[in-house]
Amino acid sequence: MQWSDRVSSTWELGRLSSNPSWLAVHPFSGNMRTAGMLGGLGPESTIDYYRSIVARYRARKPDGGYPHVLINSLDVDKGIAMLDAGRLDDLADYLAAGVEPLARAGADFGFMAANTPHLVFDEVQRRAAIPLLSIVRATSDHAKAIGLKKVGLLGTGFTMRASFFPQEFQRVGILMVLPKEPERDFIHKKYIGELLKNQFLPETRAEILRIMQRMMAVDGAEAIVLAGTELPLLLRDLDVTDIEFLDTTVIHVEAVVDELLR
Repeated sequence: MQWSDRVSSTWELGRLSSNPSWLAVHPFSGNMRTAGMLGGLGPESTIDYYRSIVARYRARKPDGGYPHVLINSLDVDKGIAMLDAGRLDDLADYLAAGVEPLARAGADFGFMAANTPHLVFDEVQRRAAIPLLSIVRATSDHAKAIGLKKVGLLGTGFTMRASFFPQEFQRVGILMVLPKEPERDFIHKKYIGELLKNQFLPETRAEILRIMQRMMAVDGAEAIVLAGTELPLLLRDLDVTDIEFLDTTVIHVEAVVDELLR
């Protein structure tokens, strides 16, 4: 099977899994655990998630095989509209409804392949029939494990204005600092207007690097949490030695593979 076929088949499975008659004919079997990905938020990072899960799974399971991953791809524009309007209850409804077909299709656990939707993680988990792996909890636990005491946060404006990241890091004794307000405005504008549209421009990369360098030099951040799954795509392949990144996608993927192999 070619790579494009494998991705297409998995995305199609996420669509068809909402059809109970399809499930009756094509049930999952065996002892292999199945992950359910709530994706599309945005699409490019969802593809990166899937590719990374496959790579890490195969690296950690050298006897071969591929992971079972179901994908339900949601509409990122619909989610952003709800966030812009402050309709968090509607967002929770939308995400919780997205988890349902994953559970019906046989997922043992689920996860949201994005940071900002974790604004309503607790409510979505409350309604879900399967356990969900939080990207925020996985990242804070990782930061604690490597001994960090103070980190910076970059993400969408929704994420940087909210308390769900700082509170989770405070739980493990880590202080979180934010960019200045004009910097937050710049990052959010570029995130929504460029990164979610698969546009990764060198001038945007240079300015975001400058912001991170200032946060480390002036604010005392020991590392920068890339709390937006498109940010690593923007910064990929950079030869930067003066900034330590906490890539939430990489950390979350490792937690997913841990659960798949459990």
